[in-house]
Amino acid sequence: MQTAAPNSEFDLVIKRNCSISPAALSCLLGVMALTSVGIAGTFAWLGAWLILPFAGLEIAGLIAAFFLNGRHAGDYERIGLHGGRIVVEVREAEATCRYEFDRAWLRITGRCRGPDYRLMLRAGGRNLEIGRHYDIERRRALAATLKRNLQSY
Repeated sequence: MQTAAPNSEFDLVIKRNCSISPAALSCLLGVMALTSVGIAGTFAWLGAWLILPFAGLEIAGLIAAFFLNGRHAGDYERIGLHGGRIVVEVREAEATCRYEFDRAWLRITGRCRGPDYRLMLRAGGRNLEIGRHYDIERRRALAATLKRNLQSY
């Protein structure tokens, strides 16, 4: 998704693909918990009462996994070209970091590692991986777009 910022030549926001809303995720967790407790309750009623603690552990594991997944639902990368600088803002969980590179010294490199393609910004001895929320084809397109915009400077 490309949007133009007021003082920017190029501005791009890359977000994670969150295909389920928090309300739907809570509903799904509730259905899974009720199903697990229903099955465990049936077995406990038939005499296998030790299944109840394991059902509780299962539900606690699901809650922990959904919580950890939800912490990263708002992750993003914002890449902007402003004058002679490229600014990258990265948000992961609750932490937001801002990186600035001088356009004149910036190198954009793509590196293949097995089936994966990593897109890196390099300048002044610093490296930053970008496009982590994109698939391989979009990372390559992002690299081409950034190189095109940097060459026009």
